[in-house]
Amino acid sequence: MIAALYVAKNGPYFGLENVDPCDEERDARKYAGPWPVVAHPPCSRWCRLAGLVEARWGHKKGDDGGCFAAALASVRKWGGVLEHPAYSDAWLAHGLTPPNPGGWMAADFQGGWTCYVAQGRYGHRAKKATWLYAAKSDLPSLDWGLVADGDSDALVSKCGNHVSSGEIRPRLGKREASSTPAAFRDILLTIARSVTRHG
Repeated sequence: MIAALYVAKNGPYFGLENVDPCDEERDARKYAGPWPVVAHPPCSRWCRLAGLVEARWGHKKGDDGGCFAAALASVRKWGGVLEHPAYSDAWLAHGLTPPNPGGWMAADFQGGWTCYVAQGRYGHRAKKATWLYAAKSDLPSLDWGLVADGDSDALVSKCGNHVSSGEIRPRLGKREASSTPAAFRDILLTIARSVTRHG
């Protein structure tokens, strides 16, 4: 069994055999094991626009109610993988080494590993650059490498930040932008299922 933490209700983790999806109503911060996890903690307080959101609406940068810290603790204790947007400020805030494109690298001194991967290589309409943190699991070879900003069918951001003038690609709605493509979800589940029990 795999626990899928911080996932959207009726999203891609629902209806799968041997996957227990934990949506917002169940509060994944309270997860107490014993299964390996795939964690998707909320990212809006950690992403590249978090500073702008704080300045404009007062939502404090990094104030996610302890979700990222709890997800990280679950991966370290039970094994599995955590997914967050690339360049997430949560990495440095929690003492993790930000990854370089091209493969897995050590993330901390607790046996964790991190990498950069673009979900656009796995079926997402946008580039959706992503950082992973994995522990107590196999580290598969992924479709590595940077994706050029113009090499996607759509944009995640609703605003026009960091795009050229005259950009005509559609902006994805919140649900589609945050959704995990089935091919990428399956890789994350495979990582969690590879967890070796450690005493």
